[in-house]
Amino acid sequence: MTTNVELYHNALSTCSQKVRLVLDEKSIEFDSHDVDLVSGAQHDSDYVKLNPKHVVPTLLHDGHVLCESTLINEYIADAFDGARVTPTEPAALHAMRMWTKRVDENIHPMTGVITFAIGARPIVLGQPAEVREANIAAIPDAAGRARRRSVIEHGVRAPEVAGAIETFSKLCDDIDVALAGREWLAGDAWSLADAAMTPYILRLDSLAMTPLLDADRRPNLAAWYDRVRARPNYELAVTKWVPESVFEMFRGFGKEAWPEVEKLLPALR
Repeated sequence: MTTNVELYHNALSTCSQKVRLVLDEKSIEFDSHDVDLVSGAQHDSDYVKLNPKHVVPTLLHDGHVLCESTLINEYIADAFDGARVTPTEPAALHAMRMWTKRVDENIHPMTGVITFAIGARPIVLGQPAEVREANIAAIPDAAGRARRRSVIEHGVRAPEVAGAIETFSKLCDDIDVALAGREWLAGDAWSLADAAMTPYILRLDSLAMTPLLDADRRPNLAAWYDRVRARPNYELAVTKWVPESVFEMFRGFGKEAWPEVEKLLPALR
């Protein structure tokens, strides 16, 4: 396939998933370039020329190089025809941006903590030590390097994990409250807010942290999660790219870690 849209992304990346959700919602075809995050392809010099932060996704369109998934999604909303993905009512638009801002500032940094402490750690520990260390050393910011090294060394017992799990627990509470009497996070229709949040709730599910999504405890969140997974763009943006066997592998790691994770959730004791 040859298009005027190219996407450098990774199947399991939360930020890649939320961009694919919007591309598929608008029926935009793209040339796919897989970036293997486990092997460290995001640190390759050619890729870093496109994305100096060493992260995915990166979107190329008509000669423009676009980074930062939240901004990429807003660009897609503005630049392409097709389904509307932003509310028209100002208060709903503000609500949408509050959710996407929360993802960028609060949720996404904690996602790397729980992902590597629970799901990716067994894979990374299977790499040669020099490869593992090279990938950590290539992370551009010092805080990110320190977090990654800590969770890989200590797993769920790393000091960063308790705060990350509490952050997600609070997020689930807030989503459940926000969805009382409504189907979508911002306004009357699916929007960039739902696209932004879907991969992070999926990440909890794929790490076997499903008690946080329990329908008896958080019925509105559970119903919303069912709705987003039933939409056609979920099939195209997530299921198409990630074999169920991969999710099952991560859930297996999550189930092994759950007894320790549960201790960090007072509300579930």
